[in-house]
Amino acid sequence: MTVSTTNKYEAIIGSDDPLRPENVEMSSKEVCLFLSEYAVSLLGCGATCIRLEKNINRMAAVFGKKVDLTIMPRHVHMTVWHPGKDDIFTSIASVKPAPISFSLNTRLSELSWSVADNHIPLGKAKKMFLNVISSDTENPWLTLLLASCANAAFCGIFGGDAIAMAIVFIATALGFNLKQVLLKKGVDTRIVFFICAFVSSVIGAADYLFPYGGTPAVAIGTSVLYLVPGIPFLNSFNDMLYHHYICAVIRFIDAMVLTGCLSLGLCLGMKLMCVSMF
Repeated sequence: MTVSTTNKYEAIIGSDDPLRPENVEMSSKEVCLFLSEYAVSLLGCGATCIRLEKNINRMAAVFGKKVDLTIMPRHVHMTVWHPGKDDIFTSIASVKPAPISFSLNTRLSELSWSVADNHIPLGKAKKMFLNVISSDTENPWLTLLLASCANAAFCGIFGGDAIAMAIVFIATALGFNLKQVLLKKGVDTRIVFFICAFVSSVIGAADYLFPYGGTPAVAIGTSVLYLVPGIPFLNSFNDMLYHHYICAVIRFIDAMVLTGCLSLGLCLGMKLMCVSMF
């Protein structure tokens, strides 16, 4: 039996009772379960630890609760309590594995500000959260087009001619589309990076086989730039600045592993196409 995303989250955070007045105080358990699922969803789509802390505390203050938060690379440990009352609840939630999404990151952050600015009650906040995570506003074809254009532009910035830019555009389009398909099927990210780098580098080597352009090295070198894990590297540095050292180190290691998979795929593609690296 298939369970929809909305039903899955409702089973965890609970559905709001429509008969309960909005001014009735929510228990720490209800608030903790909601904030825990919000936290792991936000962390999974590529948010930094400091953003997670600020968003959680911002909403908890509206609900009249205090929060102790421990952020780990794969789990979020949260304790919620009501000051002056014997009402405390602790939960540990697993981070949802998902591709980095600026759109989801932004909409979840906007949700926290909406709750804080408009003093939205917990029941309505739950509904807004379920709506955000169950709706996909990104157009994969538009993302594919923009990523391909951006990578071709990088090729031009690094000195590539028009032929090299066209080759890089095609290599990026095919590799990025393959990445989207494999990630959607749940293939391990490291394997995805290796396969996509291999495919893109093989296509990028076309300028060597058919020397119509004058910058074949730039074409093959920039054909895999779309795979560089820039966001994990930046998040790692940000987490280090705000003393989240465990997450910073793990994110840096993850980024290095992905970079290694990218490099291995690139080298294998160049080897297959008999392109010398030196």
